[in-house]
Amino acid sequence: MEIRANLQHKLVIKLVRTIICSRVLLQLGIWIRNYAVLLYVTDLTNNNPVYVSLISVAEFAPIFLFGLIGGTFADRWRPKRTMVWSDLLSALSVVAVLLAVMNGGWIALLAGSFASASLSQFSQPSAMKLYKRHVPMEQLQSVMAMSQTLVAVFTVLGPVIGTFIFMQFGINVSLILTAILFLGSSFILSSLPSDAEEAASGGAGSFMKELASGLRYVGSNKALRTLSMTFAAVGLASGVTQPLQIFIVIEKLGLNKQFLQWLVMANGAAMLVGGIVVMGIAKKVKPQLLLMIGLLVAAVCTIGIGASSNLWITIIFLVISGLFYPCIQGGIQTLIVRNTEGAFIGRVSGAITPVFMGMMVIGMLISGYMKETFSLFAVYLLSGGLILAGALLLTPLTIEKRTKAGRGRAA
Repeated sequence: MEIRANLQHKLVIKLVRTIICSRVLLQLGIWIRNYAVLLYVTDLTNNNPVYVSLISVAEFAPIFLFGLIGGTFADRWRPKRTMVWSDLLSALSVVAVLLAVMNGGWIALLAGSFASASLSQFSQPSAMKLYKRHVPMEQLQSVMAMSQTLVAVFTVLGPVIGTFIFMQFGINVSLILTAILFLGSSFILSSLPSDAEEAASGGAGSFMKELASGLRYVGSNKALRTLSMTFAAVGLASGVTQPLQIFIVIEKLGLNKQFLQWLVMANGAAMLVGGIVVMGIAKKVKPQLLLMIGLLVAAVCTIGIGASSNLWITIIFLVISGLFYPCIQGGIQTLIVRNTEGAFIGRVSGAITPVFMGMMVIGMLISGYMKETFSLFAVYLLSGGLILAGALLLTPLTIEKRTKAGRGRAA
């Protein structure tokens, strides 16, 4: 038994290490691509907020459009094969965009971002499926916190690297590096242990039945319904501010747009520290409590960032927000995995994430117009109010968990 336990432990370590290593390359490629596209388009359009918001729409709309479809296929397909091919096709899509840009078609940048983000909707649920299948439940929240820490590391390094590469070498080199990094991620994932045989699911009719059963599963689960409502509010809040970060730098702080990388870096450094702390306390704090605390802090900081015209005050709010951001991501991912059966993990992830991203895309579409109609501060004030509403929606779930815990101790 002890030998089997040791072998299982080594398998888990290898699996998590391989997925994390692939995500290192993937995150780096995404940040290089995103900042190259952002700076390239702002140069061409003279900082037009509508075009800037369209960049965000191209990057995030596929998560809404293909999330549920990708999640359903993730439950049907072998996860390793799905992840390898998704990253490989992402690399090929970037090559196609590079060829279009070299011929003067900058709109192809939006199409390339759209295609790459679409393919990730098949890869991400597959990684969740592997975690659910192989990682013991008591270690799950720590693994999720580790994943969030990785995101934090590249929130620090990504903007600096992406901006440097674009400023020094231009859009073509940025896209070439992105394609190489995506290809490297696919190669690393190919070293994962072979997939177990998946149960045959039949044809298109069976696919539609599985998709519908996934939606019914979410609808019948109170915890997942509550998370969906919170996701909707927070997604809209994130959407209305996400494309406008560059205008905090230009208008509120009166700085050059390249300074955005340093604000993102400060936020990301705090996320890294927060991620390490969350990894340490993951087994001691309930995920729903982590999520609520993270959202309450994010609401206050969002309003503060929108109101501030002082560089150091803005940085303080960004740092505080970054410290608590891992609470949001760690709480969300853990609640989804804990409240979902293994057979439904892809569809649940594919159903709930599009709720967030769908509202986020709506927010992005209206953010530029809202800024021009009202003011930058008004948009950030609205965003903070929506995040607060999302935190309050979690109250019944938190109370219910405490009641069940109390009953368990009494028994």
